[in-house]
Amino acid sequence: MEYLIGILAVGVVAPIAIVMHYLTKWREMKTLSGDDERLLEDLWQTAQKLERRIETLETILDKEAPDWRDRHG
Repeated sequence: MEYLIGILAVGVVAPIAIVMHYLTKWREMKTLSGDDERLLEDLWQTAQKLERRIETLETILDKEAPDWRDRHG
């Protein structure tokens, strides 16, 4: 009989408690703070700048070494 209580605790109660815990954590993290929004905006702008730089470098390489894509994947 004691093992039945242990099985119920591990098989039913523990998974429900774990799911509820992570649902609560997910709800807390769902909203962004002002600092987080600014950080994301800065990261987005940096990514855009890097993308433009890469495109510029690829254009230069296409003109100066047309077969660079074949040699480097």
